[in-house]
Amino acid sequence: MADSVKDIQDQIIEEFSILDGDMEMTNFYIMELGQKLDPMDEEKKTDDNIVKGCQSKVWLTAWLEENKVFFSADSNTAITKGLVSLLTRIFSGQTPDDIINADLYFPQEIGMDRFIGTQRSNGFGAMIKQMKLYALALKSKIEA
Repeated sequence: MADSVKDIQDQIIEEFSILDGDMEMTNFYIMELGQKLDPMDEEKKTDDNIVKGCQSKVWLTAWLEENKVFFSADSNTAITKGLVSLLTRIFSGQTPDDIINADLYFPQEIGMDRFIGTQRSNGFGAMIKQMKLYALALKSKIEA
């Protein structure tokens, strides 16, 4: 069974705690996470898949496999790609309800607001909102 939303957030908090709040190291680590993101098919990088409200371009798609939601994402900037990789790590493989009802506390715990700024913070919120909307739409397919 996949780790829960809470378990994955706790793993992320632990990983970031090693960086000890060092902004340069934190930014480097986030960019590194983005590099590990599975590549997104180029044909999925369409205007329809762009997350609205992000300053950078962020493409996001979702699909169902055995009643679990999976995400594919990419961005044209390294930091944003790293941020969306954290979200795909948390939400991919979860049920629609687990995603819709998820309480994301890891950003506060790792002090994310200190190193991503207001614009990125708004974009991060837009990514979360889009993922929850995908989960809601996919949930209706399960129930149909």
